[in-house]
Amino acid sequence: MGIYLVSVGAREWFDDGEEEGQGAVTAGLNEELRRRGLSPYESLPEEPERSIRGSGLSFEEKLVPSMDGFLGLIREHLGPSDAEAFLDWSVLVPVSLDTPVELSVESAYSETTVVAGAPQLLPLAQRLAEAVRLPLDLIPGTCDNLDLTMWFLDGPAKDTAAARPGPWGDDLDAAFYVAMYLRAAQHSIRRNCPLVYT
Repeated sequence: MGIYLVSVGAREWFDDGEEEGQGAVTAGLNEELRRRGLSPYESLPEEPERSIRGSGLSFEEKLVPSMDGFLGLIREHLGPSDAEAFLDWSVLVPVSLDTPVELSVESAYSETTVVAGAPQLLPLAQRLAEAVRLPLDLIPGTCDNLDLTMWFLDGPAKDTAAARPGPWGDDLDAAFYVAMYLRAAQHSIRRNCPLVYT
């Protein structure tokens, strides 16, 4: 149990089923994109049948640690509108959206679905990563199978923080979320796929 952030492949994205399918979100988003004079978001890869650690083909992380320190970082380093754009979404797509798209479609944790653009999230996450001096060369670059979750919670994060001190090591829970959102935006853009909370 718990909240996960996961990538979605073409089959689920276009599926109109009420349980797992994202078809209603897809239709609503494409309608809004056309209204804004943008091309519909229709071309995306299928999720691999099996998640292979380090492949970079899928994304799955579990939101386990406390978010208190992370929310403090956002308040300190991002303006109010940036903070809202950073956190108030339920679907992330690799489409540039000047403003998020709110759809009257129920999501996993809300009565509506808010779609945000990974190109807008990425620079915000990069700013936070720079602010805490996150050692991007040492943390996992892919998130196929809870790679970040395990690195921070059960892996070498504490030892790495001792060897590579910096603000990131003062609050590993906050650093986890900085890394997770950074890698999520990068994955969405690189793989041209959506990410959703489940």
